[in-house]
Amino acid sequence: MSNELFIQKNSSGIEIALLANKKLSEFHKEKFDAAFQVGDFYFGKVRKISPSLNAAFVDLKAERDGFLTYFDLGPNIKSIQKFTKNIRQNGRFPGDLDKFSFEERTQKAGKISQTIRTGEPLMVQVIKEPIANKGPKITCDVSIPGRYFILVPFANTISVSRKIGNAKEKSRLKDLAQSIKPKNFGVIIRTVAEGVELEELDKDLRDLIKKWDQLVLGLRKARVGERITNNENRLDSLLRDIVNDSFSRIATDDKEVFDALKDTLGRYKLDPDKILKYYGGKTSLFDQYGITKQIKSAFGKSVPFSGGAYLVIEHTEALHVIDVNSGNTSFNPENREENVLQINLEAVEEIARQVRLRDMGGIIVVDFIDMRDPKKKSALHQALKQAMSTDRARHTILPMTKFGLVQMTRERVRPAVEIANTEICASCMGSGKSTSSVQILEKIENEIIYLWEQMNQKDITLKANPLITNYFKHGLPSLRLKWLLKYRRWLQLEDDTHAALTNYTFINGDKQPIS
Repeated sequence: MSNELFIQKNSSGIEIALLANKKLSEFHKEKFDAAFQVGDFYFGKVRKISPSLNAAFVDLKAERDGFLTYFDLGPNIKSIQKFTKNIRQNGRFPGDLDKFSFEERTQKAGKISQTIRTGEPLMVQVIKEPIANKGPKITCDVSIPGRYFILVPFANTISVSRKIGNAKEKSRLKDLAQSIKPKNFGVIIRTVAEGVELEELDKDLRDLIKKWDQLVLGLRKARVGERITNNENRLDSLLRDIVNDSFSRIATDDKEVFDALKDTLGRYKLDPDKILKYYGGKTSLFDQYGITKQIKSAFGKSVPFSGGAYLVIEHTEALHVIDVNSGNTSFNPENREENVLQINLEAVEEIARQVRLRDMGGIIVVDFIDMRDPKKKSALHQALKQAMSTDRARHTILPMTKFGLVQMTRERVRPAVEIANTEICASCMGSGKSTSSVQILEKIENEIIYLWEQMNQKDITLKANPLITNYFKHGLPSLRLKWLLKYRRWLQLEDDTHAALTNYTFINGDKQPIS
């Protein structure tokens, strides 16, 4: 698989697009003025304790308080409270924790009112960004992620990623981690550490210790609501988690980002001269590489995925709903179940892609096309689990219900990505809105190819608004000329000046509409 990463900077922040085999697989936005980001450390003060929720609201000097549950206090909260008090009162810098004596660990089931009190200062870490009308979710169980390790202060445990299946490799990594980790620090060994030599592991751990030292320095004089230190932005964390030798290109249109990427790739033992490119063209980076079109097409309410089949995606505050529709796909009456299974299996890949693209979190309900065979339902459930297995966010997928619904939950740490998919309608001169023309063109292209390949329609005429037909004529070579070379079919075009942008018709060689 060939991976490409494109980073485009604008006035509000940066946009990050990840392509797998030329197809958009992830899209992220990083705003410059974002108040809270996952991983950031803050110095807060307990404003209110809610016994009924077994949680506390922490003043971070923002519009909404941080939300801290008893579970997110962590088992070592008493040690953290003691450490914070020593740092704030004595002004010492015991960042190494060698001589630090732990306090008693808290129980899993306890009351928050017996552990912290109103007005108490706390060092907290953001684990979920503000979503809708909710403030950031925070934790006192702090950790610092790196390339190969996650550093966990006030612990002595060593954990290994479950995705590392080789028992000998697990044992090797545990022994190496035990030999290099400082006292009173725990580590979680990440999947990418598999096969990595001691020198690189040691360097990564030393970098994490430096970050901890910077955090402790910031904690000494931090004021309530002040960010002590930021962990990483979304680009840094994305590079840390996914970049490897499968990347054929990483491109950006910003010099500052380019220099940072060059340094990061060097630290990850990758040659930036081979894959890193700076783009300085007049058109935007995303337009130049066709990413803007993919984004507009992928984030619509209706998403085509195979022939005439498509998904309908609805977002609410409570959950996300995905409906699978066969569209104008034809069925063989004698083998309907197999045809339906095939469409559902094709939908699975697009569903997994859409969930990652939009960064959907919380509850997701998928309404597949109805099937009766329990074995086929089970096969579909397994296919969805397999398609979602590469998703880095934690998720759970339940078997299909008797109503044909599949329910899943996915970790929500950031607001779902939303892209504007409406534009001023040329047909009504701005008095209303229509589906984005990019989505319409994508839908027409898919239907044309489906009619040629699946329905064996040789003579096709597209009758549509001139703004639509001109799209297929534009350029040298034009899109229909490219199709002539690829499919050996010529697309006839007929202008209909009275047609709206969203209205079009296909006509066959007998001058009859194709339904």
